[in-house]
Order: sequence, then structure tokens, then C-alpha cells
Amino acid sequence: MRNIGILLCALACSICETFAQGYKNPVIPGFHPDPSVCKAGDDYYLVNSSFQYFPGVPLFHSKDLVNWEQIGNCLTRESQLSLKGANGGSGIFAPTIRYNDGVFYMITTNISGKGNFLVHTTDPKGEWSEPVWLEQGGIDPSLYFENGKCYMVSNPDGYINLCEIDPMTGKQLTPSKKIWNGTGGRFPEGPHLYKKDGWYYLLISEGGTEIAHSITIARSRYIDGPYLGNPANPILTHACQAAENNPIQGTGHADLVEGTDGSWWMVCLAYRVMPGSHHTLGRETFLAPVHWDENAWPVVNGNGVIQLDMNVPTLPLQAAKEKPETITFENKQLSPEWMYLQNPDMQNYEFKNGNLRLKATPVSLNDQKSPTFVAIRQEHFNMEAATSLKLKDAQANDEAGISVYMEYHSHYDLFVRQNKDKSQSVVLRYKLGELNHIEKELPLSGKGNVELQVKSDINFYYFGYTENGTYHELEKMNTRYLSSETAGGFTGVVLGLYAVSASSQSKAYADFQYMKYKGE
Repeated sequence: MRNIGILLCALACSICETFAQGYKNPVIPGFHPDPSVCKAGDDYYLVNSSFQYFPGVPLFHSKDLVNWEQIGNCLTRESQLSLKGANGGSGIFAPTIRYNDGVFYMITTNISGKGNFLVHTTDPKGEWSEPVWLEQGGIDPSLYFENGKCYMVSNPDGYINLCEIDPMTGKQLTPSKKIWNGTGGRFPEGPHLYKKDGWYYLLISEGGTEIAHSITIARSRYIDGPYLGNPANPILTHACQAAENNPIQGTGHADLVEGTDGSWWMVCLAYRVMPGSHHTLGRETFLAPVHWDENAWPVVNGNGVIQLDMNVPTLPLQAAKEKPETITFENKQLSPEWMYLQNPDMQNYEFKNGNLRLKATPVSLNDQKSPTFVAIRQEHFNMEAATSLKLKDAQANDEAGISVYMEYHSHYDLFVRQNKDKSQSVVLRYKLGELNHIEKELPLSGKGNVELQVKSDINFYYFGYTENGTYHELEKMNTRYLSSETAGGFTGVVLGLYAVSASSQSKAYADFQYMKYKGE
């Protein structure tokens, strides 16, 4: 009997874990804005915008809408994604992912390219098609499929427009028609169409992707309107009294999906605020339940406000594979979360003797170009990052290290520099707008590997290094100078490994042994 009791207890614990209630927001932390989600069978897929980073449009998979794993990127070839001259305010804007009749479609805007386009695939983990370009302008395009037809919505001239297209060729089959311009908030954008109970619902964002961001909705019996707005708009916003002290702000740019159990959910972007209402981690992906009675308007989380701790019923939870705290390069490939600035010259990146070798070029982190630089996102306020490297064959002022990078004009760099007397130093430097300053430099005793370390909390980045087993503390830098409110743009802080030469004649390169990242 005792063994049976133990077995029943274990079974009960297993059931409670499988059907656990509640989760923590954000469900995808760090710079993962403008989420769009679709369901294919029992699987969910989600994409985010990527701006100046390559590859473009990170792609996630989940079984429960809470636990997500990045399985790839939709745009992996320069023929799909040209990013020359892009920065944190250009490149790839908000994508939409949809699944119809065995095919996945991703539609988006390349602000630095030719505008709106879409790609497709039958295997989202594999390669996506070459882009087909679309006639209807605006940004944030979305697709809706019904009765063998494909409809596109976007916002040329600040008005949501609808047309029918051929998704395989991009040909526009009907004239663009204006169907709604929102409730009067600025920047009506991010449109998505759904059908429920005989109604067509049009979900959009208004207010701009800052503190006044909000989600509004309208409906019609006909796909081309007229659309009538919900009297209770906005259905999601933190620009309200109920959320004025909420650590989550800027809620908006949302998409809806029906769960396998008939429940409804909304993914949206928002950001977690720091002191002074700044944020460095970028706009992140959040999740909220949606209550949607028959022939009624959707209600988000009861009152249109979301929390960090969501004590609500969920789908049966299935934990995603955890990321390793130490990323090594022995398998000679980078996992999907690594990204480059603009279109990289892959000749400057090599796997050698278990290391990631970065070849230095004269393109610096201050240039609006593509330096030798590869990065992962910062996903936590409290984090520790480190890399071990050796700078070789270097000339005077060649350098390699780790950058806490927000934009080409806003970054903190910790690096090993080659000196004129053939010695090397560890240097901490900041670039903030017109200010370019070396904060501290210390000589190295030899030319062996050096571990560069960056730690952070909500107020500061802390820099140091370890040589020959001895840790040396450098200085701290204020986080707010890399915030979106200070630096601008639509991205978030990334942690990049890089190598830069002082001249094109240099043969310098740096071998990086690993990248460590640990967040709380």
C-alpha cells in the first residue's frame, strides 16, 4: 500500500506540473518586438522584427504558447534580405506569419530595400523561398486566407488598406481599398484580420510604439467593410491609470491565436522599464489570455492590462530546451540566435581549432556599415557575460573584444588592443553620440588568452577582465545611456564579439574560445 501511495503521489505531482497554471512575462525576453503567431496542428510558430540585423526575422516554436525555442530565421540569404546602410530605425519592420493549406507564409517590410514582400515554405525549420514583392505600400503587412483567396492589409498613408493578392507571385488582384483608420490615435498600424462567428475582426495598433501604445479593434460583416470600432477600445493599453505603476509599459503591436483547447491568446510587444522610465532590453514578447464570447468583442486579461506574473489557466505546459550558459564553437556553427550587423562578409568569420576566429577589418563599430561583429541579445537586467580571446598578428591600434551595443553611435566596448611597442592592453571605451572616450586602460603582462567580463544590474554595467587567473575590476557605466529613450531606434542592447583593424593592410585576427551568458 505504501508503494501505491508513493506512486499516486508522484503521478499527481506529474499531472500538476503538466497542467501547471500561470507563467511569467515576457515569454520571449530581450529585443524580440512586433510578435506575430500562427498555429499549425498542435504547434505554434512566432516571428519578430529584426531591423538592421542579419539573418532576419527570428522564428520560434512552442507547444504551449509560454515556452518558446528559436528554431531558425526566415531570411537567411542576402538575396532575401539586403541591409546595406540599415540601422536601428530601418531594415526589417514588423512581420506576420500565417499557415494555410500546408504552407507557411511570412510577410514583412524592408525599409532599407524595396518595401513589402513575402516568403513561403512548407518546412519552417528549413529554407524559405525567394521574396515576392508587393504593390500595396505602407508597413506592417498581414495576410488573411479564406475560400481559396489571399487578402493583404497594410497602412499606406496612415489608413488600413485591403486588397487581394496572389501569394506565390505577389501580383495584386484587386485595387487597394481603405477600410479603417482606427480611433484617432497616431500611427494606426500593425493590422491583422480574423473571422469569428460570422464577423470579420480588424485588430490594429495605435499611439506609436512608446508609452501611448495601444491595441484597438473593429468589426464588419463584410471583409471590405464598413468596419465599426469597439466602444470599449482600446482593448489593451498601459497608458491608463490602472497601469501607471506597472513595470511593463508600451504594450501594443499584437496578434491573436486560438489554442488547441479553444482558448484564445494574444501576443504583444511591451518593454520593462528601468529607473527614469528608460529601457535597454528592447521591446519584448508578452502573452495574455483573451476572453471572447460568441458574437462579442475580445477582452484581454479581464481589464486590458497585463502583468509580469500571470496567474491564469494555461495550455498544458511543455518546457523548452534550455540555452547553455557557456556557448562553445567546437561544433563549427552558430545557433540561430546569433546575428550580424547588416549583411556580413562571411570570409571574416571562421571556425578554427575549436575557436571562433574573427578577422579584423577597418570597419569600426562607429560606422553605419557591417563590421566583423556577431552578437546575442541581452535578455535580463541582471546578467553576466564573458568571453576569452587572444588577439594575434596585430598591428598598432588593432583591437578585438566584446561590445555592449545599442547602435553605431551608442555602445560600450571592452577590448584587447595592440600597442605600438608590441605590447597589449585591456581598454574600456564608450561611444555616446559625439562623445568617444577611453575610460580606462591597463597593460597586459603577456599575450595569452584574456577573459573579458561584463555584468549588469538595472542601473549599471560593470566591466573587468581576468589574466593568468587574476581578476581585475575596471569601471562601471550607466545603463540609461544605452536606452531606447537616449539612443533612439527600435532595437535593444546586444552583446557582440568583434575585431577591428587600424588599417586595411593589417592581418590581425582574434580567436574567441567561448561566450558565456547567465541571466537572472
